[in-house]
Amino acid sequence: MIRTIAENRRRGRGAVSNTSGRFEAQTREIVDDGWDSAADLPPLPVEITREAAKSIITRNTSPDLPFDRSINPYRGCEHGCIYCFARPGHAYLGLSPGLDFETKLTVKPGAADLLRKALDRPRYTPATIALGANTDPYQPIERDHRITREIVEVLLAYRHPFAITTKSALVTRDLDLLSEAAGMGIVRVAVSVTTLDHRLSRAMEPRCSAPHARFRAMEQLAGAGVPVMAMTAPMIPALNDHEMEKLLETARDAGATSAGYVALRLPREIATLFREWLEAHYPDRASRILGHIHTMHGGRDYDAEWGKRMSGTGPYAQLMAARFAAAIRRLGLQTGRMGQRRDLFRPPPRAGDQFDLFAGCDP
Repeated sequence: MIRTIAENRRRGRGAVSNTSGRFEAQTREIVDDGWDSAADLPPLPVEITREAAKSIITRNTSPDLPFDRSINPYRGCEHGCIYCFARPGHAYLGLSPGLDFETKLTVKPGAADLLRKALDRPRYTPATIALGANTDPYQPIERDHRITREIVEVLLAYRHPFAITTKSALVTRDLDLLSEAAGMGIVRVAVSVTTLDHRLSRAMEPRCSAPHARFRAMEQLAGAGVPVMAMTAPMIPALNDHEMEKLLETARDAGATSAGYVALRLPREIATLFREWLEAHYPDRASRILGHIHTMHGGRDYDAEWGKRMSGTGPYAQLMAARFAAAIRRLGLQTGRMGQRRDLFRPPPRAGDQFDLFAGCDP
């Protein structure tokens, strides 16, 4: 039996296998029957399912996250980043965290209406909503479905604070909305960049915007007055972490004013998927990369303890943190935290509502 999918079928994808999710009673694997028929199958298509969601705001109590609520317009992500920590979630749908995560996507077409209902609740208290906390809100299918834009329109109408994290230059399509929100001080956009090496980027995050396009997006956002944060995430030892300082410098020159980083995380199925990817693309350094990762997580693939999971521990993790701190000091960048205004929040007037005597006045 062979676990990997034929290269012609997975061209342009991140994962090299599609093993069944951990909750499935049966597992499926490709079997070479000697006729080479598996290699003749067509490339994996994108399949889209519509979800009739009942709510849209996800809450969390994680002490190491700077936000307590988020919105994810899509499940799965066509960007195909091999390191994506959201991959294991696909197992809850009865799908594989491997290639299914990149090709079997779910959209939430009623997201904007659900958001309005949530914000209209009398006891609702505003705080920054993170878009892109799980999968990218500006992944390729957003061009057609425009769910993220509809959500941003609602947040702008309510003057609700929000933050966006993306690896896509498509975010600049919504500059009209984002610049208006920036004028109110209710938005920040984090653009995630991992490498300046186009070949590494194409292998590691195959359907993301190219590195130069992401930096150009930073320039356009900053030029429109939108606060830009550079996320160097994830930093992978012996693969891309040597680029940290240059990435931060390039981002600063493109208009970023703050920055953050995350060390590689390998929870659940991602550990196996990442190993397979390394053996397929970088077999000469796979053992060295994995060895460094283990030193950062107590000898394991991953340590999920709060405060450690995104930075790691040990000498290599300490060195990475020290390099980041030195770089942002030298470059004059701030560390990335949420800082959007929440005092402007108010539900917009509806037909038949009584006029507000103070509408239009400065707070």
